[in-house]
Amino acid sequence: MTPILMLGAGRMGGAMIEGWLAAGAFAGADLIIRDPQPGPAALAAEQAGATLNPPDAELARAHTVVLAVKPQLWREAAGETAAWLSSGAVVVSIAAGVMSRDIAKAFGGRCVARVMPTTAAAIGQGTASLYADDPAALARAHALFEPLGAVVDLNDESLMHAATAVSGSAPAYLYAFIEALEAAGVEAGLSSREAQRLARSTLTGAAALLARNGGEPAELRRQVTSPGGTTEAALDVLLGDGGLPPLLREAVAAAVRRSRELGA
Repeated sequence: MTPILMLGAGRMGGAMIEGWLAAGAFAGADLIIRDPQPGPAALAAEQAGATLNPPDAELARAHTVVLAVKPQLWREAAGETAAWLSSGAVVVSIAAGVMSRDIAKAFGGRCVARVMPTTAAAIGQGTASLYADDPAALARAHALFEPLGAVVDLNDESLMHAATAVSGSAPAYLYAFIEALEAAGVEAGLSSREAQRLARSTLTGAAALLARNGGEPAELRRQVTSPGGTTEAALDVLLGDGGLPPLLREAVAAAVRRSRELGA
């Protein structure tokens, strides 16, 4: 499956490169990176033996192509590279919303897998939603993303929109929640430093406990909620009318709509 051609090595593509090198899943020499403005991950990979921005003819060496450019730029990337690729190259796309049939057409009918990953791939804690109607393409996507964290296979490509909204975009939801919690702590009288340390360490600890125990979030919530206590008072607000459940339904629906728009 190597060499792997990375079309784009920005935030997500760079996280994948970092995760592969850290895990020893692929060596620098296994990577060909094409990015007009290479960032730290691409430059570090070059130091480790990756080929950075080679002549077009060298793209024919690639057995796997990772389409990691922004969704608005994917057609341009395909147009610049498809003619140079070998006929057996498999395309793995992380472009949000872009349908596999459109990608396959732009890449001359080559096999395509779609993936929606998260940037925690850089530390081996990523989550990736996978879809491909070709078993070989699906196997290729598994080989790329299993070293980077958890993978979830989807049996219908239309579910990629929901996977994007629930997983691919969700780290930003958590970061926004932490921002808001820290600001609320300062408003309640804590210093900025105190609020940051309390909010961040508490939430990362709670997430680690969930991951280790594998319990249901609702049950864990009940375990730390004393009747008539402070937590219950706060949850009455968070879970009340206009609280987290309707807000998150609206947020996920908005992300799904935007994913479909990007595909169109």
